[in-house]
Amino acid sequence: MQQNKLAQPKLYMMAQTKPQTLTLHTFDFAQEYVLENDRVKLIPLSEKYAADLLYYALHESDIWHFSSDKPTTNENMILYIKAALAMRKEKQGYAFVVWDKKQNKIVGSTRYYRMDLRNKVSAIGYTWYGKTAQGTGVNKNCKYLLFEFLFEKAHFERVEFEADNENKRSLAAIKSLGCTQEGILRKNKIRTDGTRRDSAVFGLLKEEWLKEAKKNLQAKL
Repeated sequence: MQQNKLAQPKLYMMAQTKPQTLTLHTFDFAQEYVLENDRVKLIPLSEKYAADLLYYALHESDIWHFSSDKPTTNENMILYIKAALAMRKEKQGYAFVVWDKKQNKIVGSTRYYRMDLRNKVSAIGYTWYGKTAQGTGVNKNCKYLLFEFLFEKAHFERVEFEADNENKRSLAAIKSLGCTQEGILRKNKIRTDGTRRDSAVFGLLKEEWLKEAKKNLQAKL
């Protein structure tokens, strides 16, 4: 009687694939990024602009009323600038001074911060302007350049804002950029006067920028 042969197990070779390389970012903190249009020019912050910024610290200190920072003395402004430069060195942020082309002078500062290169998310903040630049369109022009660069050049996916929930002027300005309010962080920061604040949180996504927010903001410049 013929014996049944045991079926030999078939061996399947897994197709070998090369490990995928995840591109983490296209933002280079070592580069000197200058962003500009017909109205404003955003220049990377350096210590050589200390005198320009110090003017506002000494003569318009109330512009930091809602801020958690208070660079309103010579010493504090130097520390403020050094902290911003350290943030860039540690690849966590990138600060600019704001040149107003109509007034031909430095009128403030703004920055990317809490930059998450892996997840393509950044906050925008530490923004302040001298009184002669407030309500003149400088802020909208700055934000347009910051959004355009981050979404279209650096290929980030999300921008975030936080603002004191009692700072109605700032809240309205952020909403006018096309951002969505996403919630309130209760008592998450200390004001310079020692009181605690609630922070309103806003977000803008890359697809929202490209689909509608860019066009709407451009129309307001």
